[in-house]
Amino acid sequence: MNIKKNLAFKLLIVLFTATLLVSCNKSRDYKSSSRATGWKMNAKEGGFQHNPDAKEQETGPGLVFIEGGTYTKGKVQDDPMHDWNNSPNQQHVQSFYMDETEVTNLMYHEYLDWLKTVFPPEDENYRKIYEGAVPDTLVWRNRLGYNEVMTNNYLRHPAYADYPVVGVSWIQAVEFGNWRTDRVNELILETEGFTSRNARYDVKAGETFSTQTYLNSPTQTYGGNDSITRGGNRSESLQKRSKDSSNLYIQRKDGLLLPAYRLPTESEWEYAALALVGLRNYNVYRGRKKYPWEGQYTRSGKRKSKGDQLANFKQGDGDYGGIAGWSDDGADITAEVKSYEPNDFGLYDMAGNVAEWVADVYRPIVDDEFNDFNYFRGNVYTKNYIGEDGKVKIVTADSIVFDTLSNGKIIARNLPGEIHQVPVDENETYLRTNFSKSDQRDYRDGDKKSTRYYQSFAGDDENIDENKRMYNSPNHSVSSDSSGTLDRQYDESSARTSLINNEVRVYKGGSWRDRDYWLDPAQRRYFPQDMATDYIGFRCAMSRVGSKSKEGKRPRH
Repeated sequence: MNIKKNLAFKLLIVLFTATLLVSCNKSRDYKSSSRATGWKMNAKEGGFQHNPDAKEQETGPGLVFIEGGTYTKGKVQDDPMHDWNNSPNQQHVQSFYMDETEVTNLMYHEYLDWLKTVFPPEDENYRKIYEGAVPDTLVWRNRLGYNEVMTNNYLRHPAYADYPVVGVSWIQAVEFGNWRTDRVNELILETEGFTSRNARYDVKAGETFSTQTYLNSPTQTYGGNDSITRGGNRSESLQKRSKDSSNLYIQRKDGLLLPAYRLPTESEWEYAALALVGLRNYNVYRGRKKYPWEGQYTRSGKRKSKGDQLANFKQGDGDYGGIAGWSDDGADITAEVKSYEPNDFGLYDMAGNVAEWVADVYRPIVDDEFNDFNYFRGNVYTKNYIGEDGKVKIVTADSIVFDTLSNGKIIARNLPGEIHQVPVDENETYLRTNFSKSDQRDYRDGDKKSTRYYQSFAGDDENIDENKRMYNSPNHSVSSDSSGTLDRQYDESSARTSLINNEVRVYKGGSWRDRDYWLDPAQRRYFPQDMATDYIGFRCAMSRVGSKSKEGKRPRH
């Protein structure tokens, strides 16, 4: 009897072990064998290489995760300005990341220091790179005010290090995001052991790191210096992934490099500022929000901080900070970041302090009938420039693209080491239904087909008189001769009817100069993209790659 029991017990153990092994093998096969072909992946002999252990996207430096969702964009309490440019419409925003605070003077100063080191302004080839990136400190001047202390000190004095940077145009904010992307990814590759250590401190002007260059043509990164690009202690391990040279560098499929730092879209900014997660009951929002915090007032109702202002804004004529003492809001101009409580997403100063640039080109109407998913106006599609040798063309000191802005300032739009970009052409647009040309900024509101003069039966719409375009904005022009002397041509026409064109960008939120009406996240204003003020700053965003949420959904009970 005991022998039979022992035998049965042994059989049970064998069955259990076999079942466990089979399940383990299935799990192992799922990762090591292709579900399409059955071929073994990551085989030493060669074949397809894949990283089965790739994790979800890391949160980049300075960023906070914002889980996307559906919300009502443009829902405001009143419209005393009668702009009618923020009518309620329902939108969906994908998950993304956003800077916890505005970009500060210290952060921007790091950018300027890097430019000055790598592209010394003493060198005539690079002088305009640094000069074009420096914020306009003269924005603090007022014809009937004494503000020279801010003009001379606000950007660089350590007392203002953690204050939001101002005097930065939309174009400069975009270029800062491009620089930040490359520096973050450069450090990731070095930290993970794929590039040589500390090489980033010794690069020369023509040997800088560019994320897009590394991903598209890694042998041209760092000016083609392979001792840096493959100088890390883990770089040799990449060669084991393949018999040829196709896997010698980190690629997108490795999931290691981060997407670009960029300006948030208007929809992203407004969604993040509202932070409706704090008003959610199950799958519905509990009421409305006028401000980034709950309630209809700008003062705190909490017991410990009752009566304190919740943002930095102008409270009345001549009242930029309140009466000195306990009722003072702590600032007369900008305030140090994190001076006020964050919203429910953990973002600081989404109302007050400084207004913020967003990516969108301004139009009075949000065309939600055409699109209600990741709404954005401002797409200009480009592609890498491919030379006659079949390789991407890298920017050099002789081929930097400079923009002469309407105010005469010259700004570099690319840097040596980056890939030249050109507009997409018929090769990308032929027979497409989702886009038809490179520049889509004025689609359905500003293009020739949108104007009241357009006649669909008249034939070629390219023959429409330019003076009859929909937004008849001033057309200033600035050019320079061979000696560098600027010729400024101011548009003095009395026939102009609008300031709106494809070069004006939306800015959101109130500032230290604004009354509380502008603290509502739904309010929207516009300003020329190549100009700056003492009350507009910015913060960066980054797209989320992969799952919508960081944590799986849990049972509600």
